[in-house]
Amino acid sequence: MNQRVYVSGVGMIPFVKPGTSASYDQMGMTAGRLALADAGISYDDIEQAYVGYVYGDSTAGQKALYQIGMSGIPIVNVNNNCSTGSSALFLARQAIASGAVDCVLVLGFEQMSPGALGSVFQDRPSPFDAFDAVTDQLVGMPQIPLALRYFGGAGLAHMQKYGTPLASFAKIRAKASRHAANNPLALFRQEVTPEDVLNSTMIWPGVMTKLMACPPTCGAAAAVLVSEKFAKARGLNTQVYIAAQAMTTDTPSTFHSADMMRVVGYDMSLSAAAKVYAQAGIGPEDLDVVELHDCFAHNELITYEALGLCPEGGAEKFIDDGDNTYGGNVVTNPSGGLLSKGHPLGATGLAQCFELTQQLRGNAGARQVANARTALQHNLGLGGACVVTMYRQS
Repeated sequence: MNQRVYVSGVGMIPFVKPGTSASYDQMGMTAGRLALADAGISYDDIEQAYVGYVYGDSTAGQKALYQIGMSGIPIVNVNNNCSTGSSALFLARQAIASGAVDCVLVLGFEQMSPGALGSVFQDRPSPFDAFDAVTDQLVGMPQIPLALRYFGGAGLAHMQKYGTPLASFAKIRAKASRHAANNPLALFRQEVTPEDVLNSTMIWPGVMTKLMACPPTCGAAAAVLVSEKFAKARGLNTQVYIAAQAMTTDTPSTFHSADMMRVVGYDMSLSAAAKVYAQAGIGPEDLDVVELHDCFAHNELITYEALGLCPEGGAEKFIDDGDNTYGGNVVTNPSGGLLSKGHPLGATGLAQCFELTQQLRGNAGARQVANARTALQHNLGLGGACVVTMYRQS
């Protein structure tokens, strides 16, 4: 990165259940306006925009942003599964760091349907064909929806390798609920206990209960990124900047290691985190707060290890010692994460950005992490892509 890139504005709307939201363009317009207002600039100041969504027709980004303004700027629509929002953020940060532009709007939204995720196009090869074949071989369980097989299989692999109990995943979900209780933008704000989680509907006996999976959700979030020169000239907020960022995709180990943890992106996460720590010149021991991709409690657990928050095989102890929450080593998902906040695919990465920006500004209210100065964001999409971003307080 050449130029320092600041997060000068963020915006987010409450996440809600499918069927209860405004249309995607209205949600996107609202989040975009909130981010612009937070930055204290107008749409006319924006030089480029990157808009992320998964379920929608082409140029849906224009549909949303045209309701804010029609200034003729480049608008790039981004689709990278669950890492879509952070993929848009990655492109926007690159555009500013390269010196090409000084002020970019990043927007993510999703208008989802109830039920498990599935393929929209049935008349062509699926991007998941290779993932499905490996999962069939390693997991079986064809009666279970694929996303649950992927991540449940990864959790099962960790259980078999390290002796991790099902209770560890239940403790993660209960922790998410305690955090979300303080987040007015989260979908589920009712606290649950580990026992509640274990006693919820068993989706995969011995491996996963219903409360260990995140729900389909509708919502939108946005951020305004600016260069140092632009921020100083306009007197914009420079409290938070992107200190490092990396995006990775799959390597042969995804399919050839016979390990479901790697099928769901463990190596992508490991590599992206290593690149970010090297860029920033600091390690996981220096982090104060993390928003990571907990689409299932199982993925949160294996991601602790991929990000270096604890040693490989050390997640159970990390959880039991309370090192993943307030008063421990690093607060993970103070927003409540995807498990409690919800997971509108295109918006998730920008919602993580929103949360960490507020934490580093000291504006997170009852969920504020004390003296937060360094934050890490992890956003993963199967198929695959992983984006890890480090934010620091100026």
